[in-house]
Amino acid sequence: MKLKENINPLLLQVLHSLIWIYSMVTFIPWYLVSGVSQTLSIAKRVKARTVNSNPGCPYRSVNSMHCLASVLYPGCDTLDKVFEYAKTKFGKDDCLGTRELISEEDELQPNGKVFKKVILGRYNWMSYEQVYVAASQFGSGLAALGQRQKANIAIFCETRAEWIIAAQACFMYNFSLVTLYSTLGGPAIAHGLNETEVTHIITSRDLLQSRLKAILLQVPRLQHIIIVDEKPMSWTDYPKGIMIHSMTSVQTLGSKPENISKPRMQPIPSDIAVIMYTSGSTGIPKGVMISHSNLIAGLTGMAERIPDLGEKDTYIGYLPLAHVLELSAEMVCLVHGCRVGYSSPQTLADQSTKIKKGSKGDASVLKPTLMAAVPEIMDRIYKNVMTKVEEMNRVQRTLFVLAYNYKMEQISKGYSTPLCDSFVFRKVRSLLGGKTRILLSGGAPLSAATQRFMNICFCCPVGQGYGLTETCGAATISDMWDYSTGRVGAPLVCCEIKLKNWEEGGYYCMDKPNPRGEILIGGPNVTMGYYKNNDKKDDFFVDENGQRWFCTGDIGEFHPDGCLKIIDRKKDLVKLQAGEYVSLGKVEAVLKNCALIDNICAYANSDQSYVIGFVVPNQKHLMALAEQKKIKGTWEEICNNSEMEKEVLRIVAEAAITAKLEKFEIPMKIRLCCEPWTPETGLVTDAFKLKRKELKTYYKDDIERMYGGK
Repeated sequence: MKLKENINPLLLQVLHSLIWIYSMVTFIPWYLVSGVSQTLSIAKRVKARTVNSNPGCPYRSVNSMHCLASVLYPGCDTLDKVFEYAKTKFGKDDCLGTRELISEEDELQPNGKVFKKVILGRYNWMSYEQVYVAASQFGSGLAALGQRQKANIAIFCETRAEWIIAAQACFMYNFSLVTLYSTLGGPAIAHGLNETEVTHIITSRDLLQSRLKAILLQVPRLQHIIIVDEKPMSWTDYPKGIMIHSMTSVQTLGSKPENISKPRMQPIPSDIAVIMYTSGSTGIPKGVMISHSNLIAGLTGMAERIPDLGEKDTYIGYLPLAHVLELSAEMVCLVHGCRVGYSSPQTLADQSTKIKKGSKGDASVLKPTLMAAVPEIMDRIYKNVMTKVEEMNRVQRTLFVLAYNYKMEQISKGYSTPLCDSFVFRKVRSLLGGKTRILLSGGAPLSAATQRFMNICFCCPVGQGYGLTETCGAATISDMWDYSTGRVGAPLVCCEIKLKNWEEGGYYCMDKPNPRGEILIGGPNVTMGYYKNNDKKDDFFVDENGQRWFCTGDIGEFHPDGCLKIIDRKKDLVKLQAGEYVSLGKVEAVLKNCALIDNICAYANSDQSYVIGFVVPNQKHLMALAEQKKIKGTWEEICNNSEMEKEVLRIVAEAAITAKLEKFEIPMKIRLCCEPWTPETGLVTDAFKLKRKELKTYYKDDIERMYGGK
């Protein structure tokens, strides 16, 4: 996507001439020194092939054609051994970092709301050896509190260093760790705790008081609650029979000679390491059983795709650790000696909602080299930066647009642009600390426009990954030298992928020019199935060679170089009254690029002839549009204004036509939603995936109105 130029033609010609002269003068010496020819050959090489010539046969990475990889280090076949290896190799190096809280205050906003603002100091670090000792003592303390080996223990906590310490303790002592999203509602939390029959839970003070306390009477087996916070508090009005401990007191108990000296039964590769509850985007969360060998295989595949991963890297952790993307990313870093510094979406950048104006966000202080993000966060960064570009004066905007389009042309050829990076994009890059060398996107498809923008403005490759909880988050990651967009890369060395015909959607593995079909993932990273849930057992199967496979429900196509592109999803496909198939995910992905839209949910009933949509508008753009149309009122009044609805629908339709959507795919009616969709509202998951069932229920009256029922 080229940025449009709106400047004096003579000035434009002069600038283009200067750029041309600069390119000609610097090209030959740069080409000889940079090794770009080698980079280009790497980018264009075939990355995966079919294992044989039969239709529908699996694709494998060219680096694992003879055998799928399953072990990171020789002899380290369980997670406790993997971390012990890391402790031995990187013992004194920084491991986990937490930023100190200097002050906290309430700040009154112009609309009357009160926001909590913080000033944070430096990062305090624990070494690999210190983390290992803390985990060992905590595991010993849990055992002293009656936690049995191979029994389930829950963690319901925000992303922080204590989460990983608790997880490592469970891996060491062979406790099966049950993970629950911190944004789940009460019924979903109670369901997970009761289904897994936990007697011990690890949580934070805030989550205990805000979410857990209300459902304790619904969890009769619960006996011990361990709070990770250091600050002591008085605990009153809690059910009898439940004991509340601090993490420090449990570690102290575990460090006593009579407890630390007790022999522990080490896990074996097939033991359950994690029961990870999904975000519940399609109903009640399911617990995915992940063995030690599953997770190690997934980590092995991911590590092979990240170049030069090692002690010089710093990773910033802020996504939910209960999500397989964040857990896998952090564990890959930890087993390679990286530092992991913790953050949150509210404190990530200088402009984040909890950071007091004038003070530094976490990325500015930590300066990470590695970062994972979900597309929703990248889309926000993209729109915020482009809004600032629109506010620049003409000269600044001209320079930015020229540099953007010039760099886009150069990186498409495999060339770098050091001057543009230093003088034009340095300020944008500093939003994430200025040293990021790899950004990894996962959790949902990333739009081509956002991916290209992040490549250009943050001066680093943006790798798209594809995987599911059921495959340990591992299936593909795009090559760091591949600057194409919209693709998720070739299969990782730990798995193979094949396509299955889906006749209803019209996708076949014999399609030309690219084979298409439902994505099936096979390999040692495919998990053991769902905990106490046989309803979905058909999603998994074992082939004649004894290999496990998972049927994803996603539709993909393979390109000639062995890279996969996600093109549809079974559950997102709706057949309209006249027989046309509409991919709701495709409609949403296209329209989210519109500056006026912060989020969108497309919806269609199979007994209706058209698509409708729910739009969370960008407040700044919508208010500007309202002023232009001379429509006044509060934010809610403007969102509920029928004239504004029509105007936004017109803009949405124009964007859809420009993006070449079919006429039947374009929403015919929309609802402007004044409240943003966050995990706290229950309308999106922690990875910001739409919860279609909850959205349908929440907007039931609007659906009836737009379809003529009311």
